[in-house]
Amino acid sequence: MADASTDPTDFADPTGPSGSRGEPLVAIEDVHKWFGDLHVLQDINLDIARGEVVVVIGPSGSGKSTLCRAINRLEPIDKGEIRLDGKPLPEEGKALAQLRAEVGMVFQSFNLFAHKTVLENLTLGPMRVRRRSSAEARDEAKQLLDRVGVAEQANKYPAQLSGGQQQRVAIARALAMHPKVMLFDEPTSALDPEMIKEVLDVMVELAEDGMTMVVVTHEMGFARTAANRVVFMDEGKIVEEATPEEFFTNPASDRAKDFLGKILQH
Repeated sequence: MADASTDPTDFADPTGPSGSRGEPLVAIEDVHKWFGDLHVLQDINLDIARGEVVVVIGPSGSGKSTLCRAINRLEPIDKGEIRLDGKPLPEEGKALAQLRAEVGMVFQSFNLFAHKTVLENLTLGPMRVRRRSSAEARDEAKQLLDRVGVAEQANKYPAQLSGGQQQRVAIARALAMHPKVMLFDEPTSALDPEMIKEVLDVMVELAEDGMTMVVVTHEMGFARTAANRVVFMDEGKIVEEATPEEFFTNPASDRAKDFLGKILQH
């Protein structure tokens, strides 16, 4: 059995000594973001605890994806502060590269390297950024591919895989960097319906194992079952946040009631 400190399938107990609930893992304070005259993030305040799963929902154009991408500076903010593990996000250079190693990101469009095999996609980051040996990186990559159910695809290229398989590889690739938090930006929206469940199942398992996650999604079933907290955004603002039970049974705002009324009828 792999040592617990290096096993890529284990995550720290969020309530344990190294995962104190005192300091949030991600702290977002008074954040604003403009695209030209469009104020896409307006006075965003949000703390995310270690081991917490926060699902961000809302209508298209509400700022959900921009908020998600701001947490690892794929979108720079114009005002306010975002801290990861107590430290402000660095502006650029090596410190920013190190931050992105600590924050795993899974995109809607997979973003795998088309010219590299599945195994090479997983080993590149650990070898270059984490300075793992080739043997270490390969061993861990194989464990992770097995975990997400695509071990037999290790020597194939992304184009040879289904969309669901590619997205599971993308999740494994992010996990290979041992991130402190995982960001998911609409991870199932580009998938055919029959492939969505296989990706969501992997994400539910991660949540159950204590991975800190921020998930932008339209999958209300995932929000109900896996989230500790639902954050509802509209027009660049956080309108309300609550437990899934509270949000789906008794939303506080008229805007959330209207949103849920439209999507839950389908």
